[in-house]
Amino acid sequence: MKTGLPPPVPPTTFVKRRPGAPEGFYAAEAAGLRWLGEAGAVAVPEVLSVTPTSITLRRIVHGTPTAAGAEALGCALADLHAFGAPGFGAPWPGFIGPLPMDNGPAAGSGWASFYAERRVMPYVRLATDRRALEEPDRRAVEALLGRIKEVAGGSDGEPPRRIHGDLWSGNVVWDRCGAGWLVDPAAHGGHRETDLAMLALFGAPHLDRLVASYDEHFPLADGWRDRVGLHQLHPLLVHAALFGGAYGARAGAAARHPGRPAR
Repeated sequence: MKTGLPPPVPPTTFVKRRPGAPEGFYAAEAAGLRWLGEAGAVAVPEVLSVTPTSITLRRIVHGTPTAAGAEALGCALADLHAFGAPGFGAPWPGFIGPLPMDNGPAAGSGWASFYAERRVMPYVRLATDRRALEEPDRRAVEALLGRIKEVAGGSDGEPPRRIHGDLWSGNVVWDRCGAGWLVDPAAHGGHRETDLAMLALFGAPHLDRLVASYDEHFPLADGWRDRVGLHQLHPLLVHAALFGGAYGARAGAAARHPGRPAR
């Protein structure tokens, strides 16, 4: 039965709360969103306010991903990465999911040293402590790190890029026009292949179209497909620390075959 009442107006804000959040948890999210937004390339929600236990964002009205939207997001990611970053890491203490993430500079120079010291080994230790990384898999990861510059090849010379840092498909929100918005970043200066490898890890709508659009707009370095497993090591180890040993085994497989995307 019709009531004559107007349709409900969707709320304009979205509030995330976490009582007892670690110090700096929501400040890091806000800093990351604003930092990504500075590039003027990708769509990110506006940060309206931040407290130690909450963040208030401008709400995105959800819709359905489209091929055209994926192509547009590929171009936008390319522009974000091309904008660059002052260095590897970030000037604020980071988080990836609920886990701390060290954004400080590495002792060595170049991306490979930063990735090994700040993105892989801390989570090897954490996953090992939580009995989520078996000894053979730990040794495989450490062996790969021993030759990481060889595996990275010429891509190790890429300058720092402004990346989302945790770009799995769940951190892309598609709006009612089919455009992709980036949320929940672990933003830092890193390697641009990392964002694309993360999108591939759990699958993303129209990923082939997105990557093709990216590559046309900002061509990827030769052999990038042979480094997908290398870039997936970090998120796999994070997941091992959080969710258990199946991800530890996948990290070991990625370390043994860095040119083979994790399954």
